[in-house]
Amino acid sequence: MIRKTGVLLLLTGISFLLPAQELLSGLQFNEAVKQEAAKTQVTKKTEDNCGCRGSQAEESLTLPFFDDFSTSHVYPNADKWAGGSNSVFVNQDFPLFPPNTRAATFDAIDSSGKVYQQADWIPFEADKLISLPIRLDSVFTPVVKALSPADSVYFSFYYQPQGVGDKPEPWDTLILEFAYPTGDSVFSHIDSLWVPVSLYLSSPSDTMRPGDTVYSPWPSCNPDIYMINFETLTWNDSIRIPCDSVRVPQIVWDKVWESEGMSLDTFLLKNGGKYFVQKMIRIDSARYFTDKFRFRFRNYASIANDIVPSWRSNVDEWNVDFIYLNYGRSHADTTYPMLTFSQRAPSFLKNYQVMPYRQYKADAPVNVLRPDFKMYISNLDKVEHNTNYLYRVQQVNGDFHYTYNGGNCNLPPFYSWGFQTCGTSCGAAHACPPVQKAFNFDVSRDTTSYIIKHYISDSSESNILVDSAIYGQGFYNYYAYDDGTPEFGYGLEPAGASLAYQFTLSISDTLRGVQMYFNRTKDNVNQQFFSLNVWRDNSGQPGESIYEMPNVQPEWNDGLYHFYTYKFDEPIVLSGTFYVGWQQYSSGSLNIGFDANDVHNNKIFYKDENGWHNSIFPGSLLIRPIVGQDMILSTGNENQAMNKPGQISIYPNPAQTWCMIDPVYFSPDPKANVAIYNIYGSLVDEHYGTAGKINIAYWPAGMYVVRVRSHNRIYTGKLLVHH
Repeated sequence: MIRKTGVLLLLTGISFLLPAQELLSGLQFNEAVKQEAAKTQVTKKTEDNCGCRGSQAEESLTLPFFDDFSTSHVYPNADKWAGGSNSVFVNQDFPLFPPNTRAATFDAIDSSGKVYQQADWIPFEADKLISLPIRLDSVFTPVVKALSPADSVYFSFYYQPQGVGDKPEPWDTLILEFAYPTGDSVFSHIDSLWVPVSLYLSSPSDTMRPGDTVYSPWPSCNPDIYMINFETLTWNDSIRIPCDSVRVPQIVWDKVWESEGMSLDTFLLKNGGKYFVQKMIRIDSARYFTDKFRFRFRNYASIANDIVPSWRSNVDEWNVDFIYLNYGRSHADTTYPMLTFSQRAPSFLKNYQVMPYRQYKADAPVNVLRPDFKMYISNLDKVEHNTNYLYRVQQVNGDFHYTYNGGNCNLPPFYSWGFQTCGTSCGAAHACPPVQKAFNFDVSRDTTSYIIKHYISDSSESNILVDSAIYGQGFYNYYAYDDGTPEFGYGLEPAGASLAYQFTLSISDTLRGVQMYFNRTKDNVNQQFFSLNVWRDNSGQPGESIYEMPNVQPEWNDGLYHFYTYKFDEPIVLSGTFYVGWQQYSSGSLNIGFDANDVHNNKIFYKDENGWHNSIFPGSLLIRPIVGQDMILSTGNENQAMNKPGQISIYPNPAQTWCMIDPVYFSPDPKANVAIYNIYGSLVDEHYGTAGKINIAYWPAGMYVVRVRSHNRIYTGKLLVHH
């Protein structure tokens, strides 16, 4: 286990070994998970009568079981996954080139967004992803049928170690287990209830004293269970007493697969360059063919020792995607009738995710816009599809819009050809499409933004498949290389170290401040003093210092990934290339947010006694200089909000003959509307009020988009129909 610590020493460095060194550490808190945990906090309620919280039976799901996590946000979908699964992080930041844009990430952070309390350098059990019970004894559509091992039931999934995160060490394993009930029950816990102390006292002036024996006042509770009171209680107090023992069905878990940890580079070498590998597991033991079959993934992680507090952070990421369980499959059944985008949709700007609109208008389109960009498109089916790709640009609250149509192109299956390539004329029109037009020059605006929607679809009418990706192109009053979401924390050692971040103006403008996103750390150990600095350029490196704001500290704003603004007392007029950054007064990482998905480390410089050096870590810092208008229009990540899916639940999904939408989206709104569209945008079906069962038996197989309008909100989801 010492190797774990040794690896971290090599990666991050220590100030007494090297005079100036970069540090890159995992996150000590996952802010997205923390926010979701706060929103879903459930308050325990006192029950009537007995007040006992008995175990509520979970309804078993039916086959097929499928989840590609495309409709989940932060936590896995509760319609498919049992309690205890919220430690897994559903996201599009840590997986690298997944089958589609989201995956489930296993790491060392729990369901509240913190590093596990029991985390240690010795491997510990971390995240779990546990299915709800599944009817593996029978199927009910298209006909009722009992299942057995002879029905060729296969379980499949894709997985990837590390992604853009930290590599799991060989002892940091990912495990898959299958479960079956034994038919016996086992003791789980003693249930309890809160009881008013006044029930045990004769008058308001009386007290309950230590040593008093307290029984439940409710006849439905076990009369043989009691407790001894250990404190003095008065008439208005309540006391929690045991009610009854709770027994649950005994479950046995069998380990059916595991992978030792490794770096992504090693994984690629072992698997012929594949970023995600699919595993196929046949379920051939009769003990699993019950109405309460379950499966679960879990991982073991190990963090560094506590010599440096910031090293006790998130590590050992695994990514899992496309979990599929069904009968009538074979070992060769490794494909899915889907066309998908992988990775996020890209910015149309050459260097930035966001830039000031005035700066764009001064230098567009040649020096600002990309000539083309990369889309990662895959055909997960077993046969070639003739596909159509297009994107649409629409100005927000404006009239500017246009559509690029890449035409049709034959796309071979992903398992044999990988992502669509730019090697042919039609492939280039899909995989490397041009930025067809410059964004408009609206002289009446200081800021604006555009929604860019990408679509890939099957051009045939008999097999309708579609996927989409959305990007928000912002022109605000700041520059941003980053996408607004940190995967790591970046810092420098030792005291006196300096960091500078390079930006280039198209025309002279006014620098009014800097937005920064510092990761929160345990006990705020990174809240150290530093000076905020601005430098002029000196032949591609920081030169003359022209501004210093002394004695500032990392600060935070409420909200998800909201940047904190350090506003200058006096604006600075600049032209050309400039640098913003800091000089720190003490040792220890300041832990600025680090985006590992957008690579601009050629713009990051740090200084030691030998001068300025480029960062060795590929990525971008969450530092944004404010230029132009004396106003702050944005503090967070616009694309994050834009890509957040509604928590729409469609079941079953995939579906064959019927489907239903969770009625929670309708009640108590009788004006709720459900509209289902095919890939051409044509309305296929529509319902008002509660939808009930939707008959899809005669719909062509393929992907459909479901939109629910309820309570003045719109929810969307995908429905996969297969026959």
